Amino acid sequence: MALSRDDERIVCIVGPTATGKTAVAVDLACAINGEVISADSMAIYRGMDIGTAKPTVEERSLARFHLVDVADPEESFNVARFNQLAEEAYQQILANNGRTILAGGTGLYIRAFLEGFNLTETPGEPIFRQTLVERAERDGVASLYAELCRVDAEAGRRIHPNDRIRIIRALEVHHRTGIPISIQHKKDKESRRPKKALKFALNLDRETLYSRINERVQRMIADGLEDEVRSLLERGVPTNSQSMRSLGYKEMASYIRGEIDHPTAVELIKSNTRKFAKRQLVWFRADADLIWLEVKGMESYQVARMILSHL
Repeated sequence: MALSRDDERIVCIVGPTATGKTAVAVDLACAINGEVISADSMAIYRGMDIGTAKPTVEERSLARFHLVDVADPEESFNVARFNQLAEEAYQQILANNGRTILAGGTGLYIRAFLEGFNLTETPGEPIFRQTLVERAERDGVASLYAELCRVDAEAGRRIHPNDRIRIIRALEVHHRTGIPISIQHKKDKESRRPKKALKFALNLDRETLYSRINERVQRMIADGLEDEVRSLLERGVPTNSQSMRSLGYKEMASYIRGEIDHPTAVELIKSNTRKFAKRQLVWFRADADLIWLEVKGMESYQVARMILSHL
């Protein structure tokens, strides 16, 4: 189908987990000579296939995907690195005279890339960070939060007092650079170069969404999620690593360690995924530029046609 290209405009497909974003992105890519940049914070990890619901081999044969399998599970991955790799992929797609389709459910990744965050990542200081972790465990997060408010009051107002990860990161950045992280964020905001995009959100009623989530979890269990997690643990991936703290993996690891039984692990994956979907909806509903598509009872190619009608 011939389309009038709007220069470098990106087609964005977002929504909560289990709404069929990947299948729709594949069908759309086939229709508009598109390539897909995956905006999924878990699809980046190699060897984590079942629990992340990555695009299948067949889907990847139909459309080219970027930012899938780009990091090892032992690695830490953040929005700055995503932005760097996504920008490289975007420029490559433009060079191929293709259309960029940004698809996924990680709202921060999507927002950072489209709004042009100029994220210069401050390197971490593992030793200093460990002292902060130990302080938090010994004295409580409140002591770290009080210090953050002292050195960076604006960040203290923006970060929740119980958000240990962000508090530690802000203190780490200040310790390494001497510059409050809030000032760095302000400079970043002033230098942003937003990209043109047409953004669509796939929506399902709650009952249908939860049913799909439950079915997906059962399919993951049947496909061998337990074996996948065992394999990762046996190769030495730390249970406290960023990848292993994700949905499906943390619960199954708890079962493997004997902390909970198998039925409990499965139910926890389902309930935690439903809670995650709620948070995704809250994030995306705050975006006034999204075009919401009701997709209940529709096949992926039908949803792709709806998107094409807007293009």
